[in-house]
Amino acid sequence: MVREYYERICAGEQVRANLIQLKEQIKDEKERRAFAYLLGGDFKILCSLLNNEDPKIRRNAALILGQMESEDLLPILFDTYQKEETRFIRADYLRAISEMDYRPVLDRLEEKLESLRLVRPKPEEEKHVSEEIRILQSMVLKYRKKARHKFTGYHEKPEMILVTNRCQREATARQIPGGRISMLAGGIRVKHVEVEEILPLRTWSELLFPLETEPLDIQNPSGLGTILAGSVLEKARMLHQKGGAFLFRIELKSRMEASKKGSYIHRISDAVERSSGGWLINSVADYELEIRLLERKDGTFVPMLKLFTISQKRFAYRKDVVASSIAPVNAALTAELARPCLKKGAQILDPFCGVGTMLIERAKAVEAGTMYGIDIFGEAIDKARLNTGLSGCRVNYINKDFFEFEHEYLFDEIITDMPQATSAKSRQEIKELYHRFFGKAMEVLKEDSVMILYATEPRFVDDCLEQYKTFRLEERFIINEKNGTTVFVIRRA
Repeated sequence: MVREYYERICAGEQVRANLIQLKEQIKDEKERRAFAYLLGGDFKILCSLLNNEDPKIRRNAALILGQMESEDLLPILFDTYQKEETRFIRADYLRAISEMDYRPVLDRLEEKLESLRLVRPKPEEEKHVSEEIRILQSMVLKYRKKARHKFTGYHEKPEMILVTNRCQREATARQIPGGRISMLAGGIRVKHVEVEEILPLRTWSELLFPLETEPLDIQNPSGLGTILAGSVLEKARMLHQKGGAFLFRIELKSRMEASKKGSYIHRISDAVERSSGGWLINSVADYELEIRLLERKDGTFVPMLKLFTISQKRFAYRKDVVASSIAPVNAALTAELARPCLKKGAQILDPFCGVGTMLIERAKAVEAGTMYGIDIFGEAIDKARLNTGLSGCRVNYINKDFFEFEHEYLFDEIITDMPQATSAKSRQEIKELYHRFFGKAMEVLKEDSVMILYATEPRFVDDCLEQYKTFRLEERFIINEKNGTTVFVIRRA
């Protein structure tokens, strides 16, 4: 079909429609190669259409030329882009140029980007100017990576919000030295504490910096972007070594329909960029800042900043996982909740160890003695050995079914993430496993030992406690009210 479409274009028959059909056809690589072979390097007809009075013909001709993998076309397309006065098709010239090796004109593209940032477009042109800026920016960043900023705010005391487990916020709050702590629905607010005091704590999942702004009206995305820019830049500069522009993205937590979020975020991002004078650059990759907007009930946003420039070392050991792996922050929370019952130098066993996360976090909470990890899944054991080596801990891993495990001495402690029902294992099978586990635990634990169980089936644990009177419940911590996940601290008499 490419031949037919091209012949009609050459004959001047319904040129726009045939260009569109040809453009769609050559999206297929085989068709594109066939068309390139047909042209044999002769682009005169298509290039002549770049001067057509119909802007949509010019646009489609440019997009087709961009697919032809001919560097000879770069100066032609770039020159036409510079001369193009119809705003809504300028971005399409850039899309065509972006398919080529455009490094010969990179300096001039960057100059164009800088000049466009100074433009105050008419309302009807704002969308098209913003689109052109986004594409230019992406093209420049492809070859000129921005140097990442160095976080230097370790001794600063900005207001911080720690996102924590909703049900066990106090477990994190009590670890914070001094300062002012207040409870929020999904975490805690921290004031007058240095950043470096917060970073090592293992029981928060996210660190956010609130932004001080006037109210951000949801109905005015451009206006709120303008307001945000100054506050974001001030906070970012306060916490980083001096450098160039910051790359950012926007994360929207809102009841807004998903289909509307994309264009809404673009409008905010465009306004942030314009108002920052190019010191804040929207980027879909390698961003350093995330501007998070949380919708309030009153129709305004709570703005916060998340930094990707802070080196996160807490869970750096966790390189390999399997599908059932517990999140390290949940393993750390489990150990923290059980801390009063943990014995220094204890002999510890995890009968369902997975990739070793629970044992590693247990050892980081209170110094451990000999640790054993058992799992029937060989791949998990291999990954556990790798993770544990990186963590600096020492664990003896055994690829074996716990119910077949035997050892020459008894253990002071069991800590584990209990198996849960899956498509491969029904709830009834898991219930039976829990009962077998309690029976086996009696064989491997010393008297006055403890079990710390992270369980998604708390009712099964309760049933076992009723049956096995040797065990006594000491503490129960709800982790997730919705699904019932619970941490149990159980003493063997």
